Amino acid sequence: MSQSVSRRILSAAATSAVFMLWALPAAAQLSANMQDILRRIHTTQEFGAGGRGAGAGGRWVEGGAGYAAVERTPDGAAELVRYDTASGRRDVLMTAAQLTPPALGTPLQINDYAISADGRRMLFATNGRPTMIRKTAYDYWTLDKLSGEWRKLGGGIEGGLLYAKLSPDGSRAAYVRGNNLFVEDLRTGVTAALTRDGSPMIINGTSDWVYEEELGLRDAFEWSPDGRRIAYYQFDQSVVPEFTLINYTDALYPVITTYPYPKAGQTNASVRIGVVDAGGGPTRWMKIPGDPRNTYVARMGWAANAGELVLQHLNRLQNTNTVLLTSAATGDVKTIFVDQDEAWVDYNETFTWLEQGRRLLVESERDGWRHAYAVSRDGDARLITTGPFDILSISGVDEAGGWLYYIASPANATQRYLYRSRLDGSGNAERVTPAAASGTHTYNLSPDCRWAFHGESRFDMPGQSDLVRLPDHAVIRVFQDNAALKAKVGPMLAGRTEMLQVDVGGGVVLDGWLIKPRALDPSKKYPIVVYVYGEPAGTTVTDSWGGSNRVLLAALADEGYLVASFDNRGTPSLKGRAWRKVIYGAVGVLASQEQAAALRALAASRPYVDLSRVGVYGWSGGGSMTLNLMFRSPELYRVGVAGAPVPDQTLYDSIYQERYMGLPQQNAEGYRTGSPITYAEGLQGKLLVIHGTGDDNVHFQGTQRLLNRLIDLNKQFSFMEYPNRRHGISGLHIDTLRWSFITEHLPAGAR
Repeated sequence: MSQSVSRRILSAAATSAVFMLWALPAAAQLSANMQDILRRIHTTQEFGAGGRGAGAGGRWVEGGAGYAAVERTPDGAAELVRYDTASGRRDVLMTAAQLTPPALGTPLQINDYAISADGRRMLFATNGRPTMIRKTAYDYWTLDKLSGEWRKLGGGIEGGLLYAKLSPDGSRAAYVRGNNLFVEDLRTGVTAALTRDGSPMIINGTSDWVYEEELGLRDAFEWSPDGRRIAYYQFDQSVVPEFTLINYTDALYPVITTYPYPKAGQTNASVRIGVVDAGGGPTRWMKIPGDPRNTYVARMGWAANAGELVLQHLNRLQNTNTVLLTSAATGDVKTIFVDQDEAWVDYNETFTWLEQGRRLLVESERDGWRHAYAVSRDGDARLITTGPFDILSISGVDEAGGWLYYIASPANATQRYLYRSRLDGSGNAERVTPAAASGTHTYNLSPDCRWAFHGESRFDMPGQSDLVRLPDHAVIRVFQDNAALKAKVGPMLAGRTEMLQVDVGGGVVLDGWLIKPRALDPSKKYPIVVYVYGEPAGTTVTDSWGGSNRVLLAALADEGYLVASFDNRGTPSLKGRAWRKVIYGAVGVLASQEQAAALRALAASRPYVDLSRVGVYGWSGGGSMTLNLMFRSPELYRVGVAGAPVPDQTLYDSIYQERYMGLPQQNAEGYRTGSPITYAEGLQGKLLVIHGTGDDNVHFQGTQRLLNRLIDLNKQFSFMEYPNRRHGISGLHIDTLRWSFITEHLPAGAR
């Protein structure tokens, strides 16, 4: 397909389908202001929020006494620097010249780096390229700072390596190559293969597609604290059904890519955890209970005792998370904690041990709120955070001072602040973020919890960042104040944005936001465009800066539109377990009802909302919700743009869909009533469906099923495919297409 702006229109008669393609100058449908904003967003990037500035964005070293960062010199070369946290003194650790391996001849373009505990050896990742559908392989170089010797890991092997990491003493590096695990001696270059059975179907040390997408697992091996052994995941995906992507454009004949992808109810990979000596030898497999194809090991790590591993073991329905201790020597397992829920449970991202390894820090919703617990090896769970509020995430542990730091917002689910509670569970939660501050705050705490990289923003204010001292939150230095960007976008947004709440009945109040035209006349009515997601994986209503998209939506409002968004129940808002899990087994049903109710409630409180002119758009789960709203409430939603939707829930992956819906074999009716395609006959308005044919996540297959269904129903619609594009499509073309469609079919302006 040409890269010029065009639209594929599908027309259907009762007995035939006619495909027509014509060039449509979509940009001509947009005002000069909208075209200018899109051009500035996509070509000049002038609305980018900017980084933290010099010295920020680095990683803590020496327990928090300093931090290191890769910075650019005026001529664009990279150098590695260290800042003293307290004083701000800057020292160059390695100049661009020093970052030049003799065998390479040019300075490294650093993608990532690591420094050994003794500071002697450094590891650099460079030259990233895609592999295994989703992953990135790198060339890895090591430098011995004492001898000045550079070494490229893997020798002359082409294709790159995955997840190289230094041993605790810095003398060796482990990495994945060809789905096998290797250890290389950094003094001699001698390499030992720890596994030899790696193949396209047997994966050692990294993950399969669905674990990466839904459990966030990519780097799947870990050195023991004493450096003697390595624990690793092995995936056997030989019986997982395969999916095929077809590339029609890049060669004379189609290029076929096939990869294992377990859809809901289908066979998963068989997963096990092994421990192998770092010098090579047989693997000891942990004796994890249950069928390895019908359970998940969500996380694995070494316990405080170097002879033990700790695992999070989920059943197939993901409503039970069992924390196991395993013996690295024998593989024997012991249960120390069980988290259960009638719907689903969330796994913990990391393992943190307290009291010299006697207790494990665990997050659980067992009392109706997401709280932190200190769990002993005998299963005693001591509550740390108390009260009717959720913690979002743990930020740091100050054992010496007796504090747990975490992100929460008890009074406003759209905002985020730093809090702390006593590790022994006594006393009340203390807000560390200043009481006068509002919006969303992010923190990267130093290991000693004395300092933090701090960022803050609001819905109508671009972010800024600084270094703060804890616990008094004193600002030590500002990294990036974004003053120029604030001055530019401030007038665009001033007095036009509103964080709001709407009562949808039954005691349920939803959060939302609204952007209004600059010259709103409250005595008239305006069309409204709703941005939607609505699924358990994310929220759209946060009091935080949305980047250039915020500017774009303000420009759209200036065309004479209201722009809004709402978070229905079932989204991961900080409103308690019941709020999040009420939709279990029926994703899409209650959510679409509450989205429509929220829109009507907004119109009831603001008479300038014109319910006869309503548009909606969303991507991925938001694309699915757009379809649900267009099909289930056609009297309300007149125009919709659905990007990369899941029209049929049986087509999506096992881990995500089963977590919220159960197995399709046990909940066939829930899958049917939750799928937008079931209600396609309800379409009355103007619908544009967009999808990339190379989407490895939400397959183009689902959109094709939907198109066939709409054709069979003689429903007119518009459709745009992006050849070989993957799940996240962005750029001037798609933005022009989306907003041209909406402005063409949803007349702007007051009436």
